[in-house]
Amino acid sequence: MESDKKYQYYDNYLSALLEGKWSICNDLINKYLEEDNNVIELYEDVVKKAMYEVGSLWEHNKISVASEHLASSITESIINKLLYDIEPIQKTEKNVILACVENEQHQIGLKMLADIFERYGWNTMILGANTPGIELIRIANNIKPDLIALSLTMFFNLPILEKMLKEIKRELSMIPILVGGQAFTRGGFEVFINFENVKYFPNLYSIEEFLKLEGMHNEH
Repeated sequence: MESDKKYQYYDNYLSALLEGKWSICNDLINKYLEEDNNVIELYEDVVKKAMYEVGSLWEHNKISVASEHLASSITESIINKLLYDIEPIQKTEKNVILACVENEQHQIGLKMLADIFERYGWNTMILGANTPGIELIRIANNIKPDLIALSLTMFFNLPILEKMLKEIKRELSMIPILVGGQAFTRGGFEVFINFENVKYFPNLYSIEEFLKLEGMHNEH
């Protein structure tokens, strides 16, 4: 879809979010998918972009916390609907645990990420917001996932992410970890220097490329 049209969808979606109009947001999402049928573009160029702007407006006191919560609730409910209508484009027996960093309350990005994994045939376990490291490790020890994905939205939670990475690598050193989220628009990449097998992914397009490569490896 051409960039001007994507921007128009983003702008309309953002406006509807800020006005708290669920039905308009839902209609825009459905229309976008009917026209283009690319959910990754939808998530990356419309939904994520709009939610980043909502977060910025709240952070700069231009909207209330209630408006931010309403926008999040609308978006999360729409994503939840899409999660039930997934047709995998490839198959794998691999498992991924997805969690927000401890003290992190924003799980929309995590659910979009889970959707992409499901579309590429992975079995997903979404632990959601505010996941204590000790609980993540306990579950991972039980199911032995092929991958752990962590989401970080608020930059001030970066030290908690670093602590979690240390805990996970100490107990589950062989499991690769993927990390991403809005927090890294402010930097913080130095946190990864001391960790092997931890990769930062800046967007859903890079996750898709990773999953495509994983799928090709599975075929050989």
